[in-house]
Amino acid sequence: MTGKRALVTGSSRGIGADTASYFVGAGARVAINYRNKEARALKLVAQLQAEGGHAIAIGADLTDADSVAALVEAVRREFGGLDILVLNASGGMESGMAEDYAMTLNRDAQVNFLTAALPLLEPGSRIVFVTSHQAHFIKKVPTMPEYLPVALSKRAGEDALRALIPELKDAGIGFVVVSGDMIEGTITATLLQRANPGAIEARKEAAGRLYNVGEFAAEVALAAVEPVPDNHTRYVGDVTDFLNHQSL
Repeated sequence: MTGKRALVTGSSRGIGADTASYFVGAGARVAINYRNKEARALKLVAQLQAEGGHAIAIGADLTDADSVAALVEAVRREFGGLDILVLNASGGMESGMAEDYAMTLNRDAQVNFLTAALPLLEPGSRIVFVTSHQAHFIKKVPTMPEYLPVALSKRAGEDALRALIPELKDAGIGFVVVSGDMIEGTITATLLQRANPGAIEARKEAAGRLYNVGEFAAEVALAAVEPVPDNHTRYVGDVTDFLNHQSL
């Protein structure tokens, strides 16, 4: 990936941080985006730079138009453009947020951010949208009540982004989706376990095993560079139960 330029949203920790680390390790220049975890983002950047990599940290709230504009301008100024955009930032289970926060972040902000970032993306670049099986298949397969607002909003975001594929294709920009089963060690898994004790263990028993953060991030990083057709969905972890309900 030497010479490639990447931006990973929501990458100060977890899946986003590990994905960004894989990119940097492969020679890419990477922008680490964070909302309010500046210290964590700067620590990650310092670590990657100490290992000989090229990374920068850029704070931005994706639900705020001015913040998004500043993020896009910072990437343009530092990198001149992008070859890879990983839409990893998501949420909706946090306490103290507005009732419509999940839809605002997981659908509206994703579309608005991609629209704002399009001038950075050149022909041959690729967008990767990160989601979960529980969200990807929510139209046919029920999920836990605690996760339902996130699942519905993530699927709405995926649908809204897929609606842009003809425009992206005309511009020579690829689009792929990475859908994973529950990932051990993520904030979402922790919140689910807190709201519904035993949920993670039950899913692990049903699936046989669950991927951890590093393993899943490796699949996200691979999806950004592997040769696949446009509108491809990469399934990570057991998907049998979901595919038995419908075929996508």
